Amino acid sequence: MSTLIIWVMGAGLLLVNIMLSTRILRLEARLKELSSPQEQLAFLRQQAAHKEKIPAIKALRKQYPELSLVEANNLWQQI
Repeated sequence: MSTLIIWVMGAGLLLVNIMLSTRILRLEARLKELSSPQEQLAFLRQQAAHKEKIPAIKALRKQYPELSLVEANNLWQQI
C-alpha cells in the first residue's frame, strides 16, 4: 500500500514539474519577443524622464536582465 502511495506522489510531482517547466519555457520565449532594442529604449526613456542616470540604468537591467552594464550604459547615452 505504501509503495502505491509513493508511486502516486511521484507521478503527481512529475506532472507538476512538467507543467512548471513548460510554463517557464513559454515565459522565456515571451521575454525574448519583448526584449527588442526599441522596447528597451522606450523603457529607458520612460525611466529617464523620472530618474537620474544610475537608477535608470539599474531599472533597465532589472527589467531586461540579459543586458550587460556596458550595453545599458550605451543605451543611456543614445537617449
